[in-house]
Amino acid sequence: MTSIITIIDYGTSNLGSMKNMLKKLGVPSRFATTADDVMEAEKIILPGVGAFDAGMRTLKASGMVEALNHKVLEERVPILGVCLGMQMMGHSSEEGGEKGLGWINAQAIQFRSKDHPGMRVPHMGWNEARALKQSPLLCEAPERFRFYFANSYHVVCADPADVLLETEYAGFNFASAVEKAHIRGAQFHPEKSHRFGMWFLNNFALKA
Repeated sequence: MTSIITIIDYGTSNLGSMKNMLKKLGVPSRFATTADDVMEAEKIILPGVGAFDAGMRTLKASGMVEALNHKVLEERVPILGVCLGMQMMGHSSEEGGEKGLGWINAQAIQFRSKDHPGMRVPHMGWNEARALKQSPLLCEAPERFRFYFANSYHVVCADPADVLLETEYAGFNFASAVEKAHIRGAQFHPEKSHRFGMWFLNNFALKA
């Protein structure tokens, strides 16, 4: 039986496209806006767009952080952070002074465009990714796959073993997905990545 995916709604992004993509896959989903909603979660997606500090402050103000910590760290419920959601799973970001959730030993760093000719910030549009390890998220992977990105910052993991996917941008390689046991993150937007995003989300829903 497919788990109902709980999408954390803390007011920072339009979540309709994520819910619609899951609906196309036949995966049931629901929004969580309170701690009680989170406590019922079987599987979680933490989305997010915009600035790190604003995202963390809004998430804290929602009252859901304690419940998320309980579900992720104690009950070990599978979670997927998307875009800013992935960055917030680390300890901090160069973008601001707020502390992240600290689920993965990582920091969000801004792209150094001055060090890489041809690099434009933000990194926008389609780009390929390559797997650095095996994962249920990558079951039945196509020979080549690509996703839609919109990011000015990228996550640097203290432990390279936590990097799941790597993407090259203007000669620079960065972590485009992370995985530490049941805690996963995608810097790209699977809900905007057409068939590749559907494959990725379907694996999260059914196999991760």
